[in-house]
Amino acid sequence: MVDFLFEDIFTLTKLDPDGKKFDKGDKFTMVLAPTLSLDGTPDSGYFSQGGRKSLADKFEYVMHGKLFKISEEGSGPNVKVEIYVSFGGLLMMLKGDPSNAANFELDQRLFLLMRKV
Repeated sequence: MVDFLFEDIFTLTKLDPDGKKFDKGDKFTMVLAPTLSLDGTPDSGYFSQGGRKSLADKFEYVMHGKLFKISEEGSGPNVKVEIYVSFGGLLMMLKGDPSNAANFELDQRLFLLMRKV
């Protein structure tokens, strides 16, 4: 059985601004006000399942990584949680409401599944 820990729709506001592929300042807003920040180098390799069907077949891009840091910022009703995941050089930071982070654990292995909608 596959458990989805978090699912949302991101709106891409800029593509390759100023000729830069990735910039630490790039953030994508999600529903419920969390943000996604990507920094690193793109993966140029492909993985073949050998003809077997998998969940990855339903997505355009799949990455496997490890959650290495969970932190909180702010206080009271303004508290936000930050979740940091490393995908072998490509780093992702999700920032949002602490209730969205209830199922995440430190050193957890995660898959990031992306597709255009």
